[in-house]
Amino acid sequence: MTDRAGRWAFAALVWALVGIMVLLPPVMVFAAALSHGLRPAWDALCDPDALSAIRLTMVITALAVAINSFFGVMAAWTLARFSFPGRGLVIVLVELPLSVSPVVGGLVWLLVFGTQGWWGAALERWGYPVMFAPPGILLATLFVTFPYVTRTMMPMLRHMGRAQEEAAMTLGAGMWRVLWHVTLPGARAALVSGVLMTTARAMGEFGAVSVVSGHIPGLTETMPLHIETLYNGYQTVAAFAMAALLALMAMAVVAVRGLVERAAVSMGDAA
Repeated sequence: MTDRAGRWAFAALVWALVGIMVLLPPVMVFAAALSHGLRPAWDALCDPDALSAIRLTMVITALAVAINSFFGVMAAWTLARFSFPGRGLVIVLVELPLSVSPVVGGLVWLLVFGTQGWWGAALERWGYPVMFAPPGILLATLFVTFPYVTRTMMPMLRHMGRAQEEAAMTLGAGMWRVLWHVTLPGARAALVSGVLMTTARAMGEFGAVSVVSGHIPGLTETMPLHIETLYNGYQTVAAFAMAALLALMAMAVVAVRGLVERAAVSMGDAA
């Protein structure tokens, strides 16, 4: 009886923590967004600057996911399959964006491509500005989202082993054919999970993007930056409407990731 009471107490504690820390914030965001009705929230999302922020967020997210998915797969496959001098250092560098503040990453890009940086002045003279423009936002997003595909795929690739790949190579398949037709299908669930994590992180990134964007409404403001601009301008309903939309997008990504992982577990049990 005591053990059962203890389990119920721990379950109640967990539900209370989840409710306060996870469920309550989005509920309050949606409540604030709809505090004056649906029409003001909808009008705020239809504002030209808001639409520009949504569009820029989607474009940057799509590019970051595509680029980091490709290089993440390459990095995971190389690190899981081969031993080479400096391999441990490469793994540490891959995980570096998870360890340092995103603001540090933004400052590094500012040092390299800013007006006073190593290449920034030359690029601006040639008509290709990087900082305070979409290319700088993309670089900052690439930095903070790089580890996710690599870190989700490496354990799966180690678990798969090399037997199937070696058999395919023995039959004459090249590296790219093996990777596309043997390795990736076997690590499909890990790849999808990493891509979805990258997507969610890219959509919500604030720190690094804030450093390199310049906060120019309608030009270099992503959704998180636009939320800050609206809130600082005392446009509370508009700020929470944008925050609610961003939360819905993140929830959708998390829900899809959960479905993918559940399907992968079900397929594993069936096998």
